[in-house]
Amino acid sequence: MSPAQTEGSAADRGASFRDPAGSVLRVGGRILRVVNPSGQQNLATFLESAAVRERVEAGDMVKTTLLSDGERSAVLADRSLREYFERASGAVLLEHERIPFPSFPYEWPPEMLYAAAALTLDLAESLLRDGIGLKDATPYNVLFRGPRPVFVDILSIERREPGDPTWLPYAQFVRTFLLPLLASRDFGLPPDQILVARRDGLEPGDVYRWCSPWQRVRPPFLSLVSLPAWLERRHNPDDQTIYRKTALADHEKARFIFESLIRRLRRQLAKVAPREGAVSTWSDYTTSNNNYTAEHAAAKERFVEEALQEFRPARVLDIGCNTGVFSVLAARAGASVVAIDTDPVVLGTLWRRAGAENLDVLPLAVNLARPTPGMGWRNRECPSFLERAAGGFDAVMMLAVVHHLLVTERVPLREILSMAADLTRDLALIEFVSPEDSMFQRLTRGRAELHRDLNHELFETLCRERFEILRVQHLEGATRWVYVLRKQA
Repeated sequence: MSPAQTEGSAADRGASFRDPAGSVLRVGGRILRVVNPSGQQNLATFLESAAVRERVEAGDMVKTTLLSDGERSAVLADRSLREYFERASGAVLLEHERIPFPSFPYEWPPEMLYAAAALTLDLAESLLRDGIGLKDATPYNVLFRGPRPVFVDILSIERREPGDPTWLPYAQFVRTFLLPLLASRDFGLPPDQILVARRDGLEPGDVYRWCSPWQRVRPPFLSLVSLPAWLERRHNPDDQTIYRKTALADHEKARFIFESLIRRLRRQLAKVAPREGAVSTWSDYTTSNNNYTAEHAAAKERFVEEALQEFRPARVLDIGCNTGVFSVLAARAGASVVAIDTDPVVLGTLWRRAGAENLDVLPLAVNLARPTPGMGWRNRECPSFLERAAGGFDAVMMLAVVHHLLVTERVPLREILSMAADLTRDLALIEFVSPEDSMFQRLTRGRAELHRDLNHELFETLCRERFEILRVQHLEGATRWVYVLRKQA
């Protein structure tokens, strides 16, 4: 399970109470894992595995350190932590590397869910040579370091019986990876619309009801959806025999069956892969926006690039990133970038580019007007986007997005600027779009009088309540201004 990123009492910092073997805490920016006696055997399995060490070195698995007695004593000198450790029957204390910005499956575009699924199958197969495997297969075991998935739930690694041909997480993998990807690709339901309400994914019967008669008998629906739904009708829910572990005397045969199962899952995963080249309302925005001539777009890019090169922010939040033109500029300037947008298609495009060019860009499906809330038990298991993001960036970019918040979401300008100030530690790069702009007028839909007093002079006046204006560029011939602002102390 991924660690909560909230401060407070030690009890508040617990994040993975669902795992009977241990829990994860954030302590002063450090990510610690308490392991109780029931998890010690699996921990030893993890620490002794050569396959695990290879995966850690390759960056596919989180780096983990066993704290020495002295280091543990120093941590447990905090009374609340010591009491938590004792209540959790702690036997071992570990420290994980910190992933810069934790995200959750319902914030990922389908491409990232697919990448997390592929990593899960890779691990299930590669760990087998050390006689170990995964006891669960959920996207919540994965975080992303930039565009790259990283497996973080080390206690889900366990010793496998040599003669066991089965993989108990099979059904969980189908529910949380394959069926959400299928629903996204063929029904247009992105992961956020599925996994926010359904933490444990989709059942075959859910998807079956959405299918046309023709779809039900076509691959991959037939094997992933229809056959399981039909068999479910005949299954006795009190029959527990399907969950019993099986063992074959022929260990080579058991291994062959298991590897065949993983290969079949790979084929099924390939059949539900997101389609590259998909289009959406905003996927061609940067090329079809008639508010920018080529000269305007180039001038805006130069202005932003020069600011990034001069101020060198280490961490950047790009709000309304679209296909990531400015996220890429920030990453090339050395920043670690979190890029958010509401359109999973443009985010998928950005994710592919970030991976191909090895750019430190994490694309997330987040609507700033309705950001991801705290989720899970007491809303604490998965902290809200704003809780994770507040004050976490050296620069916030809001380019061609403020007018959408003003008009479509009806958020007052002062509130938008206040949000920008809450998110950044230092800089904000913000584009002001005048009500005379054709995109602004298209958004107002005849309600332009609501914004008749808005102009760039008012924008600057409100900016000065929270920021110092370092520089501004009017895109000549356009109805847009771009600003570099510095947050007031």
